[in-house]
Amino acid sequence: MGTWAEDMMERGVQKGLEKGLEKGLAQGRLQERAEVVLRILTARGVPTDEAARQRILSCTDGETLDRWFDRALNATTLRDVLEDLPQ
Repeated sequence: MGTWAEDMMERGVQKGLEKGLEKGLAQGRLQERAEVVLRILTARGVPTDEAARQRILSCTDGETLDRWFDRALNATTLRDVLEDLPQ
């Protein structure tokens, strides 16, 4: 059995690992959602330039990705999805 300090340090390390894992999983889910938006656009034949691809892939706001996903389902242009991105 470790000392009180060792136990506290171990708990701190464990909590840090858990938080890091949670953050990594959340980032992975956002990345996957962004990739799905791009996949839908590709399937619908909507041209997507590199600037738009990077904008979508770098998005870290789940609500924005959800909005883009919903719009991509019926989009005929990139503007239909991103609305404020000049084409």
